[in-house]
Amino acid sequence: MEELKRPSPEELLSRLKDQREKEEGTLKIFFGYAAGVGKTYAMLEAARRAKSQGIDVAVGYIEPHTRPETMALLEGLETLPVRSVGYRGLKLDEFDLDGALARHPKLILVDELAHTNAPGSRHVKRYQDIKELLRAGIDVYTTVNVQHIESLNDIVASITGVTVAERVPDDVFDRAELIEVIDLEPDDLIERIESGKVYKNERAKRALGGFFTKKNLGALREITLRRTADKQSRAAMAEGGGINAGEHVLTCLSAAPSNAKVIRTAARLAEAFHSRFTALYVETGGGRPGDGGGRRLQMNIKLAEDLGAQIVTAYGDDIAGQIAQYASQRGVTKAVLGRTNHKNGLFGRKKSLIDRLTETAPELDVYIIPDRQPPYRAKKQYGGGGLELSWRDTAYALLIFAAATLFSYVFFRAGFQNVNTIAFYMLAV
Repeated sequence: MEELKRPSPEELLSRLKDQREKEEGTLKIFFGYAAGVGKTYAMLEAARRAKSQGIDVAVGYIEPHTRPETMALLEGLETLPVRSVGYRGLKLDEFDLDGALARHPKLILVDELAHTNAPGSRHVKRYQDIKELLRAGIDVYTTVNVQHIESLNDIVASITGVTVAERVPDDVFDRAELIEVIDLEPDDLIERIESGKVYKNERAKRALGGFFTKKNLGALREITLRRTADKQSRAAMAEGGGINAGEHVLTCLSAAPSNAKVIRTAARLAEAFHSRFTALYVETGGGRPGDGGGRRLQMNIKLAEDLGAQIVTAYGDDIAGQIAQYASQRGVTKAVLGRTNHKNGLFGRKKSLIDRLTETAPELDVYIIPDRQPPYRAKKQYGGGGLELSWRDTAYALLIFAAATLFSYVFFRAGFQNVNTIAFYMLAV
């Protein structure tokens, strides 16, 4: 009699993962480099083809367009009712997540992946709505532009001069099974804007004079194509055995205003090398920053998590030593750090964090990210009371002890014992 072979724990986990993936819906993103390239149009055309093949299709939300040829593609497609929300005297139309889940089509269209929902919605961001649809087993078509991808936010801002507030974490973009790049020559897009097919009247003129210059559009188009290629390459490597074990990118977390830019740069480097990505926070004896610095640190930690970093905390007053020790133990090959905001000491120039790190870890490749923000020095919080020392505090202390010394000298000359003069110093303390 043939003995039955019992599956190993790894095989059972693999089967469970495959089963869960089969139960979840698939995500397709129509990806563009700017508004007006035709993402919504292409999505509606794809939905009509899916319906002609017998697939149950519903339109969950389409951003209202002034383009008649785009809105005409809605004819013949089932459109679900939107949810009206009152906000500051305005009536906003929002995607109805509960209605979509109750309808439960095979495929649903939800425009504008990076959209921020109105207050009172179950989720803050629309990509969170889409995650819930996917978990429910519903396939989703959606749209997004390159400037909304979190890790590319600062590089797009440096090109266009415009910082986009609505952003999508990279893991949401990389989770998509299908990415369709909707490409259009920049000259053709500019012609569409000039003819009023994208924006109307004064808005079109402002767009052409600012964001939609030929130079900007060309750069954004290149970034879009490169980001899509990186995503496909990363997916292919994952199928072939995972990430590149030879590279490990590390960045450091802080409350500095420039830290978000450093984190995004490190994430792009890790993406380019298909490597592990770690964000290290070194907590010194002074504790974590208080007040606004603490909130900014938490935002930077959340940003690093959204970009796929593993968050690690180390403890010690020698920050360079902690970085070098962790890099040696965990095989870090590249460190991405921001400009060090240090001041010269009283007796000469202090060595910067970069200088000390290159001395203690000479084998580590260190990338320094400059910025134009004014020098930043975090206020340290001591203990639980939030005591902060300043130059004024130091001046007060010096005056108090000078007064104590004066009184002690007077009492000493008057013949009092030393134990009495010491009392003045105790009072000063």
